[in-house]
Amino acid sequence: MVFYFTATGNSLYVAKCIDEYPVSIPQVIKNSSIYSDNQIGIVCPVYCGEIPNTVKEFLKESKFDIKYIYLILTYGNSASDCPEFTYNEFKALGINFDYIDTVHCVDNYLPVFDMAEEKKIDKDTDAQIAHIIKNIRLMKKGVPTATDADRKLHKQVATLNKIIPSFNNGNMIKITDKCIGCKVCEKVCPTGNIIVLTDYAQRRSKKCEYCLACVHSCPQKAIIIKHEKNKNERYRNENVSLDEIIKSNFQDRRESYE
Repeated sequence: MVFYFTATGNSLYVAKCIDEYPVSIPQVIKNSSIYSDNQIGIVCPVYCGEIPNTVKEFLKESKFDIKYIYLILTYGNSASDCPEFTYNEFKALGINFDYIDTVHCVDNYLPVFDMAEEKKIDKDTDAQIAHIIKNIRLMKKGVPTATDADRKLHKQVATLNKIIPSFNNGNMIKITDKCIGCKVCEKVCPTGNIIVLTDYAQRRSKKCEYCLACVHSCPQKAIIIKHEKNKNERYRNENVSLDEIIKSNFQDRRESYE
């Protein structure tokens, strides 16, 4: 059994490589459950040195009856100390990950990275995934030890986010007058934070993973970030369709707002 969180498809692609039918965390997070299996895996991206809040909430609210639990983290530029940090965070809560590993993918963080340039870089992703699958089948155990530089980077980013919250809370996301009310943004948002009313997309609260699924998926490029490296380029993993991301993330919460 593999659970995943995805925004632009990287983690979904990894999850599909491991298990033919992975389970989307946003689709099951409301159902506090006991999950029982020989192996259970979590696949998700690294955001500012930590796993997404949605994934943290899922882990905290669920119970796992398993022999072996693992965590696979997708990252673009740096995973910093996320493996070690997450292991320690959840060990304190009673979840002991047997195995944690990382997969280097395209970095979708538009304020820093040019998607045209990122897509040209061969990060040897498939070879990393194959290695991880082999380790999982062998039920390998181990958690990467972070370097001092990794831990320092995480602390620096966390401090910066406290000083300038807009770097990580979604306030830099802007819905422009190019919006045609197609509802794609509403359907790819994993937190249900975007809704289309009166034919225009709106952010309804400050609850945001800053995963940028809405920005990358908008067919009109009507959703932007104030400071982008390349405003003309967007990204979705080439092995994942828009429909798959919608099925992963969309929960119809419309009745609460009409």
